[in-house]
This record gives sequence, C-alpha cells and structure tokens, in this order.
Amino acid sequence: MEILNYAFMQRALLAAVLVGITAPAVGIYLVQRRQALMGDGIGHVAMTGVGLGFLLSTSPVWMATAVAVVGAVIMELIRWYGRTRGDIALAMLFYGGMAGGVMFINLAPGGSNANLSSYLFGSLSTVSQDDVTAICLLAAFVVLVTVGLRRQLFAVSQDEEFARVTGLPVRALNLLTAVTAAVTVTVAMRVVGLLLVSALMVVPVAAAQQLTRSFAATFAIAVAIGVTVTISGTVTSYYQDVPPGATIVLLTIGVFIALTILAAPLARSRARSAARGDAACTADVPGARGTSDGVKV
Repeated sequence: MEILNYAFMQRALLAAVLVGITAPAVGIYLVQRRQALMGDGIGHVAMTGVGLGFLLSTSPVWMATAVAVVGAVIMELIRWYGRTRGDIALAMLFYGGMAGGVMFINLAPGGSNANLSSYLFGSLSTVSQDDVTAICLLAAFVVLVTVGLRRQLFAVSQDEEFARVTGLPVRALNLLTAVTAAVTVTVAMRVVGLLLVSALMVVPVAAAQQLTRSFAATFAIAVAIGVTVTISGTVTSYYQDVPPGATIVLLTIGVFIALTILAAPLARSRARSAARGDAACTADVPGARGTSDGVKV
C-alpha cells in the first residue's frame, strides 16, 4: 500500500491502533462510574502540560502526562474530601487547564496559539518517533492496568460500598482509574486531539452496549470499534486531507448510530422472549388461571 511507504504514516497508524485500544479500555470504567466527561476535563488540563513543554523546551507529551495525572488526582481528592461537587471540580479543570495552556504557550520563545492546534485536534504529520516511543510506553501501562485489574476496577465502578465491604482498596483503585484515564488522554492527543479524545473513550463503549450487556463482550467490542475507527479515520485523513481527530470521532458516532438502528429489532425480540417466559412461568403457578383450583383471577 502506498500509505505505508511514508514513515510519518507508519508512525501515525501505529499510534492510531494504540489509541483505538486504550481509549475504550479506560472508557468502559468511566461509563460505569457515570464519569463520561472525565476525559474532557483531563484533556483540558493537559493543555497546561503541553504549554509547559514548549515553555521549558521539554517533551510536550511527557509534560502533558505529568500535568494530566496531577489534575486527575486533584479531581479525585476534591470528590472525596471537598465540599465542592464533582461537576464543579470538572469545570475548574476545564477552564484552568485551557487558560494555563494558552498562557504558557504564548510565554514560550516563539510560541503562539497555532502551536496548540495539532495537540487540540490531532495531526498525522507531526507524530514523531519520540512521540511514538512515549505513546507505546504509556499504552502498555494502560493495557496492563485495564486488563490486569479488570475484576477489581469493574467491582469498584459498579458499587463502591460493596467493593469496600469485600476488602478492595476502593480509594487506591479510584485513583488508579483516574491516573489511567489521564495517561490515556495523552496517548490519544497526537492522533485524536485533546478536545475530542473523550468521545473515543465513551462512544465506542456506548455503541458496544447496544449489542450486549456483558462486561467482557462490551470490552472486546468497544476495543474492536476503537481500533476500526482510528485506523479508518487515519487512512481517510491521509487520502482526503481532512482533520484526523474530527474524522475519527464522526466515524465513531456513525458506528454508534448504525448499531443502535440494528440493535432495535434485537431488543424487541428479547423483550418478546422475556414476556413469553414470564407468561409461561405464570401459567405454571397453581391458581394463576381462572380455571385452576376453582379460583377466578
């Protein structure tokens, strides 16, 4: 294929595959915890890290990772100990992160808001070898956590009180989830962009839930959708010269709509089967019919 003849596209496709795996892998826990917008908040605060990277002449990816992790931990601490509600904490991350990113990037030598564009919306041509190395290392951490601790993370996401009673370290696992989400945001920012990464963490999971309610099946289908749309979006971006982040997100939403339409008949069929099963159970109960035991219902 022509597209594989270019080194920058090889790097972009590898990054896209890793993003397609990691984003839904973390997103499934955020959806279960009803924190679908957490990725958005972390994405905005990571802008401060990008700006600091330019200001200090260090890697924007690693600096964004450090700042995003700190922001995610602070948000969790506010949720536990502060009187401020979680949505207000998210709002502070949104606006403070954006303001910090814009301020630092403009203070950097030769910096301008134009430097933020590839990090905000993704860019294929700017994915460097150093970026790929960082993305691979960060993605390995995300996969290790989300797969290796899937039972514990799922238990905490479903019911914190029950998980605490069973002896699980709930606070530590909540912090680990927040940190993993922060790492995932920085993994995805070079391909999808900081402002759009949350969609790739949430929408594939929502699409997978149209077909199944099993955690394992939802996890597998969501990751499959994530990889498919990131590769498709990256290839489309190359051939059609369109923004990769926007293309990937629109493809993801398209998959969600298609699966929702396809799943509607399946849902009705399941409902009819359940109704027939309930009717059969009722018929087997003595006295449930008007002629059973002479009792009229």
